[in-house]
Amino acid sequence: MNKNDIDLGRYPILYSFRRCPYAIRARFAIVLSGVKVELREIVLRDKPTEFLQESLSATVPCLVTKGKVFDESLDIMKWAFEINDPEHFLNMPLDGYDLIKHSDGPFKDALDRVKYASRYPSDLFDESRQRAEEFLKLLNKQLCQPYLFGPRPTLADIAIFPFVRQFAFIDKAWFDNQKWLNLSTWLDTYLKSPTFEITQQKFPKWIKGNSVISFP
Repeated sequence: MNKNDIDLGRYPILYSFRRCPYAIRARFAIVLSGVKVELREIVLRDKPTEFLQESLSATVPCLVTKGKVFDESLDIMKWAFEINDPEHFLNMPLDGYDLIKHSDGPFKDALDRVKYASRYPSDLFDESRQRAEEFLKLLNKQLCQPYLFGPRPTLADIAIFPFVRQFAFIDKAWFDNQKWLNLSTWLDTYLKSPTFEITQQKFPKWIKGNSVISFP
């Protein structure tokens, strides 16, 4: 693949939604890789036809490149780093993929049951928060290095932190009072980083015919 799909006469298209943690990690990886895309910010309650024609899951993020559509955020991250990975994020132990799988599965399930507690039976709240805490304590223990797998970040770090962020801001005062200093320091490192600031830029809703937004 030619870097940035220059042969297309356009950038690859990234359909995104600013607050979605899956989209956050995809954009974060794209910023770190230096690969440019055309960003199309969509509104989830009013998904454009062009997006629905490309995304089989009808969820963000969705990356459209020459001849291929990436409909999973982790695949988009790997796509970006396979083009350019100056900090070697893909150089990660296989255990990293297990950690991401746990984050995307059991932890995300518990997170949703806490964040959207009104949608679930009330007696599940404490159980769900406890399940989430167990994973966060595991991360905290592993983050003494100070990243998940040593002195430098890997794919796992940037794949997981948006979900920890989402959980933290359900009740930030409660989160900050917990005994997981390593986890809090790690999360703050990302939230205060210039990369995150670029990742979280606000863009208008994409409408067909609008000017192309090059990102980053």
